[in-house]
Amino acid sequence: MVIGADAAGMSAASQARKRRGPESLQIVAIDRGHHTSYSACGIPYFVGGVVSDVDALIARAPEVFRNELAIDVRLRHEVTEIDLGRRAVLVHDLEGGGEKWEPFDQLMVGTGAVPIRPPLPGVEAAGIFGVQILDDGEAIHRFLADASPRRAVVVGGGYIGLEMAEALVMRGLDVTLVDAGAQPMAATLDPDMGALVADGLREIGVHHRPGERVEGFGTSAGRVREVQTSAGSLAADIVVLGLGVRPNVALAEAAGIPLGPSGGIAVDRRMRTEIGGVWAGGDCVESVHRVSGRPVVVALGTHANKQGRVAGINLGGGYATFPGVVGTAISKICAVEVARTGLTEAEAAEAGFDHLAVVVASTTRAGYYPGAAPMRTKIVAERRSGRLLGAQVVGAEGAAKRIDALAVALWNQMTVEQMSGLDLAYAPPFSPVWDPVLIAVRKAAEAVEESMAACK
Repeated sequence: MVIGADAAGMSAASQARKRRGPESLQIVAIDRGHHTSYSACGIPYFVGGVVSDVDALIARAPEVFRNELAIDVRLRHEVTEIDLGRRAVLVHDLEGGGEKWEPFDQLMVGTGAVPIRPPLPGVEAAGIFGVQILDDGEAIHRFLADASPRRAVVVGGGYIGLEMAEALVMRGLDVTLVDAGAQPMAATLDPDMGALVADGLREIGVHHRPGERVEGFGTSAGRVREVQTSAGSLAADIVVLGLGVRPNVALAEAAGIPLGPSGGIAVDRRMRTEIGGVWAGGDCVESVHRVSGRPVVVALGTHANKQGRVAGINLGGGYATFPGVVGTAISKICAVEVARTGLTEAEAAEAGFDHLAVVVASTTRAGYYPGAAPMRTKIVAERRSGRLLGAQVVGAEGAAKRIDALAVALWNQMTVEQMSGLDLAYAPPFSPVWDPVLIAVRKAAEAVEESMAACK
């Protein structure tokens, strides 16, 4: 039995089926939505019109799972209770009505995450949207077409808030971003790098309101009309909540499946929970951060697919483990590319590292090559050992994917001195002769050396 028919759930189902045929393993997948195996990361691009057909975001339709993999996919059904004692789940038919207990021998929990929706006055009004599943994206798309809103307010300056702000600008709306933080992406970037993202927002006409908290929503005839903040009121025809997500663990917690200190479902390296025969993966579970060593919840589709694959291999009789995360993420907000991996300065300090940081300005291509544009690379390293702890990149097109080289080095616990000798590709259309990554780690290595000399 699989709860959740997206990344983790269907990856697990597919891998289990690959190892065991229908005659020896019946697989049922339950999901309250309308779709299977879709790209939630593509929702802003569908809303903004970059992707014109919602079906383009679907990797595998339910018919593929049913007909080619013999997986019984039941959409528009919701599991409302897990009874571990009787080894069964209570399934509610959202369209046909009625409930039925379905037995299981093995249970895969892939319930994902839910958007944070603060209990503020008026928050349930029409025209206020969270963004998590593809159904949410379709609802926003329909609202834009049917209601023809002119003024949008996006609440929250994280990835989804910024990407939705860009999408709504692309649809021709007047967009205001209300953010309680001092700069965008406060949970992802250090303040100096987040300030560069704020500049990019203003360049495309987004009205950025940092340090402002939403206190409620004014409504008329059941529909949102204004956003009430700590600094006044903002007229709004549509509101998108980009306040982040939290693990969707209510069902598991009520059943007695233990959670970890981060708030996600506790699992081991094979994606087993502490309950025999119960597995979990995706945005609802906690992982181990390979740099800090701490349990974390990082809601990314890359992790969900890997964790689901690991769970499915084990469910099917094989052996696989999930090695943890380093928090590598990338995004594009208008013309600004943003990426990070590992720990920010604040996270490094919280984890107890004695660290230093350097920021280096460079260009995406050789300075004389057409299209060369500014970028900044930030390196966070352990002061004594020089071990890379984290990195951030903000810049124009061609900047952000450099984070992958840094993530590989971080994964393998390289020092900045070791990294300074990396043999990275060079040609003028792609990089200066000294790639920005090499310049940054060289500067960090020099800072480590100077710091050590000062201690002698």
